[in-house]
Amino acid sequence: VEVKIEVVIPEKERSKEEMSPNGKASPLIYKVNGTARHYHLEEHPIASNPYHNPKDVVEASVCHVKDLENGQMREVDLGCGKALLIKEGGEFHAVGHKCPHYGAPLVKGVLSKGRVRCPWHGACFSISTGDIEDFPGLDSLPRFQVKIEKEKVYIRASKQALQTQRRTKMMAKCISLSNYNLSSTNVLIIGAGAAGLVCAETLRQEGFSDRIVMCTMDRHLPYDRPKLSKSMDSHPEQIALRPKEFFCTYDIEVLTEMQVAAVDIKNKTAVFKDGFKMEYNKLLIATGNTPKALSCKGKEVENVFNIRTPEDANRVVKLATSKNVVIVGASFLGMEVAAYLKERAHSVSVVELEEVPFKKFFGERVGRAVMKMFETNRVKFYMQTEVSELREQEGKLKEVVLKSGKVLRADVCVVGVGAVPATGFLKQSGINIDSKGFIIVNKMMQTNIPGVFAAGDAVTFPLALRNNKKVNIPHWQMAHMHGRIAALNMLAHGMEISTVPYLWTAMFGKSIRYAGHGEGFDDVVIQGDLDELKFVAFYTKSDEVVAVASMNYDPIVSKVAEVLAAGRTIRKRDVETGDMSWLTGKGS
Repeated sequence: VEVKIEVVIPEKERSKEEMSPNGKASPLIYKVNGTARHYHLEEHPIASNPYHNPKDVVEASVCHVKDLENGQMREVDLGCGKALLIKEGGEFHAVGHKCPHYGAPLVKGVLSKGRVRCPWHGACFSISTGDIEDFPGLDSLPRFQVKIEKEKVYIRASKQALQTQRRTKMMAKCISLSNYNLSSTNVLIIGAGAAGLVCAETLRQEGFSDRIVMCTMDRHLPYDRPKLSKSMDSHPEQIALRPKEFFCTYDIEVLTEMQVAAVDIKNKTAVFKDGFKMEYNKLLIATGNTPKALSCKGKEVENVFNIRTPEDANRVVKLATSKNVVIVGASFLGMEVAAYLKERAHSVSVVELEEVPFKKFFGERVGRAVMKMFETNRVKFYMQTEVSELREQEGKLKEVVLKSGKVLRADVCVVGVGAVPATGFLKQSGINIDSKGFIIVNKMMQTNIPGVFAAGDAVTFPLALRNNKKVNIPHWQMAHMHGRIAALNMLAHGMEISTVPYLWTAMFGKSIRYAGHGEGFDDVVIQGDLDELKFVAFYTKSDEVVAVASMNYDPIVSKVAEVLAAGRTIRKRDVETGDMSWLTGKGS
């Protein structure tokens, strides 16, 4: 028996895509007038019509059918690119071999019940369709047909699909809209981060052809915000989530440098700071959070930064080169910035109120191991103290004075002491907000107001993993999923959120991966060697594992995420004894 894998060849990209009625994806284009409109669906780079150009097709024999057992994956080379060959349930499947998010090799990921999970950041893809099913990332995998002939496996693929290793899911596109009103839209999305963008894209993927407007206080189109502290010298266009042409093609309008000052739920109107008003039918609030500032004496001194935009990050790198840097707050942002600047700055110091970095999140033992890694890289720590004064010379920062009495030389200061939800503009709106300022939503990302949804860092929502406890999880992956669920429920799909939180941090070329929700853990079970920075930490509450973190232990976190996603319980005794049967479904 031979197995042939055929990759459907992409249609040629149009040299010039049709644009919105005013010729660009700019704000305020048209009003939905209720008349019938025509739209079509587009998918890049994989089209459903096979082999327009045989010269673009490559076919190769990759293995014998008996070379793969059920549940096995293999990365195979087709000469001009690679594919991931999978055997599950007696059937062969073939998809792109790299995760479209950051390029992780999926062969090192986790295969479970018809999907493969990325080993680095937890994104999940269907092995039969290639569609993305959990995040982070926006694109799906190219899918290749599989044929079996004479006990051999062949893969037939388009060169373009092999080279791109990604596929944009099919999307609706508005075409001809003769009438429009500058001040009305069907869907208004406040915020242009991951939640807002995924909401807009999901609407288009589901065939929605009405007007979508996103607005943001930022000056840029949606970008990869986690990179601001991990790759600080990145330019906006380098970290853009989608190119400008994408928004034009699919009529997703983005209003930049526009701030919503109030929401009138009675009249379904958003009021902007400059006085402009826009009516909406459905509303998504995805405003994220606002960094906390220092409240000490001298807080207005120059060269003190919150990292919120690419310009902030770029400016800090420029000013910090060969200078003295003080980071206030051993948060994820603060520690990532400290790691990034260490090779560029003359000195880097971290000031933190707690005794150990990440103690509340990773526990004391893991926190100390991370701290030791930083100290080995000559980062100095000043723990269990805080800043009492920022001193200046000629208007610019010169010294940071600590409450302990220590005075640190500082040319640049980066503040990473937490954030608050950016929801102040909703206080008089009638939308339910808790005492901390978070928007309260249900499992469908709906607020208490019909037609008003919220997503991302600014919300609390019921987490199925923790018996529907209302939680706030300000992570990149979770914002993606929030946006998708909100979009599906705008279209009345009745979809409830059910996902396993997954996050990561990168410092000095090493990554810590984390899955689950460990808030309130009462013990940590560690396997491996903390001193060697090769470990896995299981966070337990009573007798149950509620979260896991690892370094240099891939793909254990993705495996645990799959177990938790399947609704299975991991018992503390299982990880204490080293019994790994729960990974294969043989445990509790």
